[in-house]
Amino acid sequence: MICDLVARPAAARLRPARLGQLAVSVAAVPDRWHSLVRFEAARRWYRRLELSDDYEIWLLSWLPGQETGFHDHGDANGAFTVARGQLLERTAAAGRPQVASRVLQAGSFRSFGRRHLHSVGNVSAEPALSIHAYSPPLTAMRRYEMTGRGPVRAATDAAGQNW
Repeated sequence: MICDLVARPAAARLRPARLGQLAVSVAAVPDRWHSLVRFEAARRWYRRLELSDDYEIWLLSWLPGQETGFHDHGDANGAFTVARGQLLERTAAAGRPQVASRVLQAGSFRSFGRRHLHSVGNVSAEPALSIHAYSPPLTAMRRYEMTGRGPVRAATDAAGQNW
């Protein structure tokens, strides 16, 4: 039997600024997603809202004290906007022990390239909601532990297996 193998073109990688626009535009229409929101005390709750060949969009809820730990997004660019409440983002760079922090209030957003290493969490007393966009869609997230010499990779979570 003869098979023709057709190469599928690689998914386009949307720029971080475009992902920021997508996240903000989804957050601006809460009627589209608000009924889906759940809060879980045992872990952060999340749900994918959109998936295409080029990008995906997620809705996340955050109870006080919930955080991601340091991670990157594999080979994806990304962005997120705070739809309700506030979140703290801590960023780190490979080989550097310094950590920078910023508080993101409702309505603010952050976009980043594929080498961005951060931790996001709710350090406020109120629940928070956020919308995240990634391009191409996530296939893996690498988790890191912070040491005196900076971040050290601790694990890799594969899409569909670990989240």
